[in-house]
Amino acid sequence: MEKLKIKEAIVVEGRDDIDAVGKACDTLLIATHGFGITAETWKLIEKAYDEKGIIILTDPDYSGEEIRRKLTERFPNALQAYISRDSATKAGDIGVENAEPPVIREAIERARPEVRAEGTMIRREDLVRLGLSGMNGSAELRFRVMDMLGIGYGNTGNMIKKLNSFNIGIEELERVVEKAVNEQK
Repeated sequence: MEKLKIKEAIVVEGRDDIDAVGKACDTLLIATHGFGITAETWKLIEKAYDEKGIIILTDPDYSGEEIRRKLTERFPNALQAYISRDSATKAGDIGVENAEPPVIREAIERARPEVRAEGTMIRREDLVRLGLSGMNGSAELRFRVMDMLGIGYGNTGNMIKKLNSFNIGIEELERVVEKAVNEQK
């Protein structure tokens, strides 16, 4: 399989993540080495952000989400790539390093922006209509759907932000919700 060539740098958590993502993508890879991001690493990420753009790809667990939050606070226009917990788990260990190259490649491709037609953004009303917000069981269904889409986890507002930043349209969301509901039965 040919590696995905992109201009943006990809920011991951550790050395094993660099190895895994390097099998899927041909680009600059930067490891934060967990929460202890050094001043030198911050400067490197900032340089990449300013000159190339960055894509943040952290583990689908609490620590990964916290590192993503820290990075996004500092680099608000960073692109966001997510891998589902299922795709990133091997023998009970959760991490990007466990994902197969095609899964990593797809996550990176989904993070890259596309031109979106006016009026196609997903809104809170769409989530309510689909049972993803404001009803008994909404949180569980939202969790399952977000996992199936590989966009991390979150509350209603967070889901809307992620769906729109990944250019996930209403048709795709409806299909995944239907699949999640059918699997639950």
